[in-house]
Amino acid sequence: QVQLVESGGGLVQAGDSLRLSCAASGRTFNLYAMGWFRQAPGKEREFVATIRWSGGSTSYASSVKGRFTISRDNAKNTVHLQMNSLKPEDTAVYSCAAAAGGIAYNNWGQGTRVTVSS
Repeated sequence: QVQLVESGGGLVQAGDSLRLSCAASGRTFNLYAMGWFRQAPGKEREFVATIRWSGGSTSYASSVKGRFTISRDNAKNTVHLQMNSLKPEDTAVYSCAAAAGGIAYNNWGQGTRVTVSS
C-alpha cells in the first residue's frame, strides 16, 4: 500500500499559477508511475498528467498540454504538478494517484481543491 498526501491547492485568478505536490510513503519501492487526475463539480474524474517513475516519461491531457508540467523527485518520493495560465475550467478537486506493483493506478490521495476565478 502507498499513502499519498497532496498539498498546494487554493483559490487563484485566471492566468495565475499554482504548484501541487504529492508525497508518497509506504511501499514505494515498486512504483511504476504517478499521476494527477481531477474532478470538476458535476463531472466525472478525468486524467490530467502522468509520469513514469523510472525514466521520467510524461503524458498530458490535451486540455492542459503546454500549460501544466508534471515532475518527480525520486529521492523524496514526491511528484509535482506545475499549473500555469490557469483557466476557470481548471477548477476541480485534484487527486494524486500511484501505480505500484503494476500499471494500474491502485493508490489515491484525498485530493486538493483548486478554484480559478475569472
